[in-house]
Amino acid sequence: MDKRKNSGVGVLDKSIHILTVLESGPHSLAELVAATAIARPTAHRLALALEVHRLISRDLTGRFVLGPRPAELAAAAGEDRLLAAASPALIALRDATSESAQLYKRQGDLRICVAAAERLSGLRDSVPIGATLSMQAGSAAQILLAWEDSDRLYRGLQGARFTATSLSAVRRRGWAQSVGEREAGVASVSAPVRGPNNKVIAAVSISGPIERLGRQPGRIHAAAVVATAVRLSEIIAKR
Repeated sequence: MDKRKNSGVGVLDKSIHILTVLESGPHSLAELVAATAIARPTAHRLALALEVHRLISRDLTGRFVLGPRPAELAAAAGEDRLLAAASPALIALRDATSESAQLYKRQGDLRICVAAAERLSGLRDSVPIGATLSMQAGSAAQILLAWEDSDRLYRGLQGARFTATSLSAVRRRGWAQSVGEREAGVASVSAPVRGPNNKVIAAVSISGPIERLGRQPGRIHAAAVVATAVRLSEIIAKR
């Protein structure tokens, strides 16, 4: 083990060494011992302890692999970065489009507004932070559903005001729009924020009256909304 990276706490250093080795793929116990130079009984004991804490698990052949916990911790750190970056990003998007901007995350069969920047004056679509909206209508709902696996996609389309064909178009162009879908007189444009493994974890939106955004709001605002979503995705990706 590289002594320059040792903390002086032997058990911790050896455990981290095991996790680092497993980043390259599955290893049997014998392969772990060979790769880490940790004594077999110690390597076995540490691997079992890491398994208890879900830091490592086993594949179908019984080899050790990274468990789900590291990804969960990474996602939590990414969410903190997302919320910290959301406010200035949404303010910039609001100023660029002159429309109210929101960030939505899915929670079960609902979507929740976790950040927002309201239009400063004039007619606007006001969605307060903490508001829960349907997953069956609106451009943000389309974004949060479009990249789901086939089973969740099928269930999500039951009763929805959009179709599988429209979600296919969303995936192809990378953004969604809605006109009077969630609420009469309101139009919106949304784009996906992506986290680890390119998974869609949130939707950036702008919304306002149809009389101002028109019947094809994506033509006017999709580029700005997509750019904001990409910027937030890049922030999450930073370690």
